[in-house]
Amino acid sequence: MRALQLLMLLGLLLSPVTLSLARKPRREIRDREVYGNGRIFDITHEINPNMPTWESKDGLGQFIWLVDSMKNGSKLNSSQFKLSTHTGTHIDAPGHVYEEYYEAGYNVNSLDLGVLNGPALLVDVPRDSNITAEVMKSLNIPRGVRRVLFRTLNTDRKLMYKKEFDSSYVAFMEDGAKWLVENTDIKLVGVDYLSSAAYVNTIPPHLIFLKKRQIILVEGLKLDNIIPGHYNVHCLPLRMLDADGSPARCILIK
Repeated sequence: MRALQLLMLLGLLLSPVTLSLARKPRREIRDREVYGNGRIFDITHEINPNMPTWESKDGLGQFIWLVDSMKNGSKLNSSQFKLSTHTGTHIDAPGHVYEEYYEAGYNVNSLDLGVLNGPALLVDVPRDSNITAEVMKSLNIPRGVRRVLFRTLNTDRKLMYKKEFDSSYVAFMEDGAKWLVENTDIKLVGVDYLSSAAYVNTIPPHLIFLKKRQIILVEGLKLDNIIPGHYNVHCLPLRMLDADGSPARCILIK
C-alpha cells in the first residue's frame, strides 16, 4: 500500500500542471496584468507589505496571516487579513468626509454601480502642476463624458511602488475640483495616488466632490503603460456595512 501511495505521489509531482507551476516563479504566476489578448487591463495595485499608506514611512506592513496551514497539518489553507478601508486602489464613500452622511448610512454600499462601470476616458495631466481649474480647462474634456481617469506625475515617479508616503504627490486643488463639478458631467474621478486631493489642500476637494453624493472617487489606480483614450472601466468595492471606503478591483477594457 505504501509503495502504491508513493507511486501516486510521484505521478502527481511529475504531472504537466505541477511541472508547469514548478517552473514559474511565484510572482510570475500571480502578477498578470493584461488579459483577453491585450483587451483587458488590470489597473489595481497589488496589496503588499511594501506599498505606501497615508503618512507612514513604513508602508503597509504585514496585513495577512495564514491561520490554517496545510504545511502544518491542516486540511486547507485559510488566511485572515486586516486593512484600512482606504488601502491601495480604493473607493471613497460620502461618509468619508461628511459625518452626517456617515450617520445616515451613505457608505460604500450606497454607491451607484452604474457610475462605477461604463465608458471612461484616460487622460494625461500636464506634469508640472497639481490639478487646478486652469489644468482642467486645458484638458478639454467634452461634455457627456462621465468617467475620467487622471494620469499624473505620480505614475511617472512610481509613487505607489514606494514604501514611504510622499506628500509631494499630484492631485486636485480646491479650484480644480470646483471647476470639474461646475463645468463637466464627470461622475467618476480616478487618480493615481492615495488621495484625489493634494496634500496641501486635502479636505476641501473631497468636500466639493462628495457634497451632493453624485461623484465617486477612485484612488490609487495603476495606470502604467496604458495608452490615453477611451475604454470601459469596471470598478467594484467590497460590500461592507458601515464602511466609509473600500479596497476595489478595477479593470479597463478596450
